[in-house]
Amino acid sequence: MPALNVEFSERELADLRQIAKERGTSMKALVREAAAADIARHRALKEGAETFRAFFTAHAAEFAAAFPDDEAVQARGEAA
Repeated sequence: MPALNVEFSERELADLRQIAKERGTSMKALVREAAAADIARHRALKEGAETFRAFFTAHAAEFAAAFPDDEAVQARGEAA
């Protein structure tokens, strides 16, 4: 399995050791779990944004009708 060397300050290492000890796990497992959680969060946010864009595009006319003032601002090229 590929590996990655990550550098931490002495304070960060001390904190990681303490957290791992409190959770009853290894530092390696703690760091890997944190990275995996961030990857999952990133994927979920990306998928959510794609879903929102698709929904907004599919319902653009409805949004334009519901928020006509925003449409006028966009047509002039101004930020909403």
